[in-house]
Amino acid sequence: MNVTLIKHMTFAVRDVEKSLDAYKRLLGAPADTEVKTFAKSRNKAAIFELGGIEYQITESMDPDGRFASWIDQRGHEGLHHICFAVEDIDAALAEAQANGATLKECFACKVTGSHVHPEGWVAFLDDEVSGIEIEYMQVYKEDEGVDRPEGV
Repeated sequence: MNVTLIKHMTFAVRDVEKSLDAYKRLLGAPADTEVKTFAKSRNKAAIFELGGIEYQITESMDPDGRFASWIDQRGHEGLHHICFAVEDIDAALAEAQANGATLKECFACKVTGSHVHPEGWVAFLDDEVSGIEIEYMQVYKEDEGVDRPEGV
């Protein structure tokens, strides 16, 4: 596998403002972190960096949304998925599938497999590791992604 680093970790929460307050008070999340609304994926998120890793604290805007459903299924908030940066998303997906993985449809884009996203090409595995969803991202290089979609 050609994983280079953790791109981000996304946490499913019921109340993004309340969770962000706890991250600020207890872990030193940047005081100027704001909650943003992402209409396409129907969620609100606070995105910030701690210890060199991007955190996404995310709340569904709909009761049956991606993160709300995940919380309902498990009965608690928590780490929803880890996005691993990879050098070559096609090679990473081929290797994962050769090892028995199946691909999952992107909730926001309704695409299965590698597709464009604001920061790079992404794909999701239907498989989980210890209850955590897996996302791969081949981050755009400086001259790539000219036709990047708006924030998801």
